[in-house]
Amino acid sequence: MILRQFYLNCLAHASYLIGDEQTRTAAVVDPQRDIDHYLAFAAEHGLRIAHVFLTHFHADFVAGHLELRDRTGATIYLGAAAKAQYAFTPLRDGQSVEFGRVRLTALETPGHTPESISILVFDLDRSAATSTGPHAVLTGDTLFVGDVGRPDLRVALGWSAADLGGLLYESLQNKLLPLPDASLVYPAHGAGSLCGKAISKETVSTIGDERRSNYALQPMTKAAFVDLVTADQPDAPPYFTYDAVLNSQERPTLDETLARELNPMTLDHVLALQDTGGQILDTRDPNDFAAAHLAGSINIGLGGQYATWAGTVLSREKPIVIVADPGREHESATRLGRIGFDHVVGYLNDGLSSLASRPDLTATTERISAAVAYDRLATGVPLLVDVRGPREREQKHVAVSINVPLNHLIEHVGELPTHRPLLLHCAGGYRSSIAASVLQAHGFRQVSEIAGGIAAWEAAGLPVL
Repeated sequence: MILRQFYLNCLAHASYLIGDEQTRTAAVVDPQRDIDHYLAFAAEHGLRIAHVFLTHFHADFVAGHLELRDRTGATIYLGAAAKAQYAFTPLRDGQSVEFGRVRLTALETPGHTPESISILVFDLDRSAATSTGPHAVLTGDTLFVGDVGRPDLRVALGWSAADLGGLLYESLQNKLLPLPDASLVYPAHGAGSLCGKAISKETVSTIGDERRSNYALQPMTKAAFVDLVTADQPDAPPYFTYDAVLNSQERPTLDETLARELNPMTLDHVLALQDTGGQILDTRDPNDFAAAHLAGSINIGLGGQYATWAGTVLSREKPIVIVADPGREHESATRLGRIGFDHVVGYLNDGLSSLASRPDLTATTERISAAVAYDRLATGVPLLVDVRGPREREQKHVAVSINVPLNHLIEHVGELPTHRPLLLHCAGGYRSSIAASVLQAHGFRQVSEIAGGIAAWEAAGLPVL
């Protein structure tokens, strides 16, 4: 048996390929939408992908089940409680898909979502020899390393977080915790995912380790568990509900979408779209953006959590034009496609160099050192705006700053003074660049950033609370 984890850092997403060398058959579980690496791995090992499973309708990304179905003819499997527009095979508790030495058995584990399943992975040769339980369990978003799935992401679709929390408790206690301690736990997400609040950076564990160390698996009543897992969850980006619905629908594949989107556009065409409400997304490094950019564009660099922040800051209702370093247009559009942002209409041909003859359209953003920022703040003139999240701020912050988290910046933009210089900071400079570009696009003229964020502030020996 082959069991390979594929980890996508920018979305903190783990997917899996399970293959049998005897029958040359493979299954993929919770695939990302761009599927070429699964196909390449399968080809390298002489495997045919015949099965694709979704443990649930993911909210934080668009899965690649339709792409695999169309490219390989794979059968799609969902939990029996799922309803979808496309053909699929429903799996109830104990139902299995078997090929060669591999048996994949479904456990219905509702809670994170009503249709959630976990998948027991049996290596039949090993099981026959040792009479042990499953080699591994693919837990989707039901059980993470160090955490459990949040039960509040279906509230917008009519589900109660308390009711789903109760189902999650039963799933964990009655389905997953009875598994042998040695069974490997492979979740669908790691640290940085917004599908939980305390997910470990580790991407594999065991049932025994989670039983001992996972805060949500300690002995407690169902009521106490529900209170625990519904409290203090991070804000979910607005695209989460949209993606959960999209994963249940028949839709264009990513290849079809990119073929429509990757159109080189002249500067005049881009400006015309901008004048009618189009969104100009600059995906270059924040330092390059600060040095020069098309006025009114939003900077979300490819070097960070690009798709998550694009889905948070940008609108799904307005067309997107990409400004990228030449050669990175495809990556920019693909990573938007991973969250179902399929409304890209093109990219600026030749990137920022097309502005060489139009300095009147070029804007900059001042990035200053922590020491210079400290001196300016001592005058009492700038307003220091911390765009980090509340939990980060609780750990440490600059005394004179106010907190406007980036994910709430647009809704609070009218509360910030336009007559006073604004000095922004985040942890390291990525989010402050996004925030500065958003404010400049909303007409703020006196916007600066602390280069390196609060990390640079501390490195300079400046005080924090």
